[in-house]
Amino acid sequence: MAANGMLEFQTPGMNGYAVKYSPFFDDRIAVATSQNFGLVGNGRLYICKMGMNGIEAEKWFDTQDALYDVAWSEIHENQAVVASGDGSVKLFDINLNEFPIQAWQEHRREVYSVAWNLVAKDTFASSSWDGTIKIWNPHRPASVLTLPTHSCTYSTAWSPHSPSVISSVTSDSHLRVFDLRTPASSSNHLVHLVPVHGVAPRTNGVPGAEMYSSQPSECLSHDWNKYRPETIATAGVDTIIRTFDLRNAMGGPLAQLAGHDYAVRKVAWSPHLSDILLSASYDMTCRVWSDGSKTQPVGQPNAMVAQGREIGRMSRHTEFCTGIDWCLFGSEGWCASVSWDKKLLVWDVRAIMRQ
Repeated sequence: MAANGMLEFQTPGMNGYAVKYSPFFDDRIAVATSQNFGLVGNGRLYICKMGMNGIEAEKWFDTQDALYDVAWSEIHENQAVVASGDGSVKLFDINLNEFPIQAWQEHRREVYSVAWNLVAKDTFASSSWDGTIKIWNPHRPASVLTLPTHSCTYSTAWSPHSPSVISSVTSDSHLRVFDLRTPASSSNHLVHLVPVHGVAPRTNGVPGAEMYSSQPSECLSHDWNKYRPETIATAGVDTIIRTFDLRNAMGGPLAQLAGHDYAVRKVAWSPHLSDILLSASYDMTCRVWSDGSKTQPVGQPNAMVAQGREIGRMSRHTEFCTGIDWCLFGSEGWCASVSWDKKLLVWDVRAIMRQ
């Protein structure tokens, strides 16, 4: 155990890209890694376990190409799916040998994101630089559905409130939301196309609000709020975290959170508190934010840019921070982060918060 109660696990020769807590066990974490910063070389999926001796590798699986993301199965406690640089999606079972129990090769370019459906738990999704999202059933040999985004797709996520709603953010600076219940002939199930940088913020006299850029730039990450079904956070190259209410998304962001010095690689809403989110950035920090929603006037979404604020930062990583995830169990502050510095850190957000 490192100083200040922080747990550390090293991944020698492998740069971290994504981290995910098990939805079944509070002491099990999956980490997706790549050689040579993901530019060339192999990948490795680590299955880590926390115990009296700190964090230990329970098992690992080597792959022939970089791994960029990982998602645990919601129906099988020992299975996880990974996103690979060779365009493949692979499903591993930690009780079996080093080979995947299933592999799919339909994407034409790097797969950068995988997400398991939290409601319809026999479904997961992948998104790729080839401009598509694919929906999968782990028991089927081919994808169930392909959704076009027509742009390099860095992140896809299922709504935690609906089995049929899925979203993405892309290199063209748009947030897309698809509802699979709509007719396929209706824009391929697309129900929201939100230009993340399309509307300048309404400052309403708020000091400093004019600093927020509205120039289009690549969106790299997004996440659904666990308690407010219409709220999504986005982040990317311009360093700004934005939150949107889909009921009035075209009116601009609810909040814009500025503070990171370089691109924001990952955002994640707290599973415990409706106004708290974490971010991981190329500026080598992970930060915790309040989105200001608890002080927003009731019934006035988008009335002005909410006064969100940074309430803490963790600066123990020494390279690009690429992944962050909250623990679903226990007290409301534990999280894990990974970085290109070949380290997995497990730490308590409350220890760095300033109120």
